[in-house]
Amino acid sequence: MTQQNNLSSAIARLQLRLEQLALGNPPERCVQLVENLEELPLLAWLANQTAYPKIYWRGRRDGEQVAAIGAAKDYLLEEIPATEKLDQLYNNYLRATPDSLMRLYGGVSFDPEQPAWQGYGQARFVLPRVEIRQIGEQSRLILSVTADDWNDDLAAARATLATLLPAKPLPPLAPAHVINRSELPSRGRWQDLIEQVTNPNFIANTPKVVLARETQLHSNTLPNPWTVLHSWGLLNPTSYQYGFQFSPEQTFISCSPERLYQRLGRELSTEALAGTTIRGFTDSEDDALAQALLNDGKNSHENQLVREHIEQQLSPLSEYVGAEESPSILKLNHIQHLHRNIRAELKAGVNDLQLLQALHPTPAVGGLPRAAAMNFIRQREGFERGWYAGACGYLGANDTEFSVAIRSARFQPGQVTLFAGAGIVSDSIADDEWQELNNKLTTVLGILNGL
Repeated sequence: MTQQNNLSSAIARLQLRLEQLALGNPPERCVQLVENLEELPLLAWLANQTAYPKIYWRGRRDGEQVAAIGAAKDYLLEEIPATEKLDQLYNNYLRATPDSLMRLYGGVSFDPEQPAWQGYGQARFVLPRVEIRQIGEQSRLILSVTADDWNDDLAAARATLATLLPAKPLPPLAPAHVINRSELPSRGRWQDLIEQVTNPNFIANTPKVVLARETQLHSNTLPNPWTVLHSWGLLNPTSYQYGFQFSPEQTFISCSPERLYQRLGRELSTEALAGTTIRGFTDSEDDALAQALLNDGKNSHENQLVREHIEQQLSPLSEYVGAEESPSILKLNHIQHLHRNIRAELKAGVNDLQLLQALHPTPAVGGLPRAAAMNFIRQREGFERGWYAGACGYLGANDTEFSVAIRSARFQPGQVTLFAGAGIVSDSIADDEWQELNNKLTTVLGILNGL
């Protein structure tokens, strides 16, 4: 049986099961109908669909891929604090059904005190209407129907199934012909900001601030964002790969090397990812650069600050917290990072909303102390980060995973905005940090230029 026929047969079975479901009583919360599938090219399938939102997720843990279409539940939180709304969502749909496959995919912004991106909000989480989860050659097609407005939701589920299309090849990667390029902060403003952060009077109380830059490329020929994500993922296969397209007008994608946390039951894994250098042109040069990074005091200090902060934040929530004493090297396509694994055993009753509040934003994207660094960023950096450097992933009853949304791009009509950041500590040099931003954009700029 071909992939297309296999998908069509699974959809037909779901349609029949929906009709049978309509004859019974509404469930307490949600019903998930599951059909097995053969392996599909998920990004190609997702790009060909017409329903929104479209969500893609590929984790680092086991290569699991997820493509999701539509929404059985869609929570857009325009303002924070929204703890009460998130807590209600979490309790109603995850804690109430601890043995289900249910996941809520979405993200939270970097800074709730900055204006939110339109359509993304300070947080947005979706229970997908249709979801394909794939590990290797094994795939499952999942359809979710909620008890709220039962008959209307059954009709909405039928309508979404009727829109599903087979996969077709991704659009080709045509280069973006850039009409205009702008950067915030500018090169001169960047110099001023570094001088402010490294001033002895400031750095004595705020030892680290992570400053970022947005690079806007204006073009009439932007490539398809799902094609860009596919190409980006091929170049950095050990990174997280994800995208959120809540409407046809804009898409946020990321190929991020950084985990915020992964929770399996009460076992939590996170990491300190801070300290950066470039890759070498030969193996010997690459190894020398990696060793120089390991020996570099500025970068080692930056990584140690991140480690200490994460341990401090997790300690009240955990029975045990432990981190690797010495960092290792994480190699990406054009750069390499200092990296430490951190593990914790959570106390009974600790939930993911507590973990998000404790860990996000990390010192790797904000700074230390958190409040002072965040205040400097929102007052001086000059742009709204939105979901860049936010937390993206999924909430589940027994397994949850979030990535820090660095190495990301936001597609809007006629423009794509790229983001990169650098940790500024006492001995940071403005020219070196500016070049680090350029290094972090090398891969995605090459993709956009068709290289």
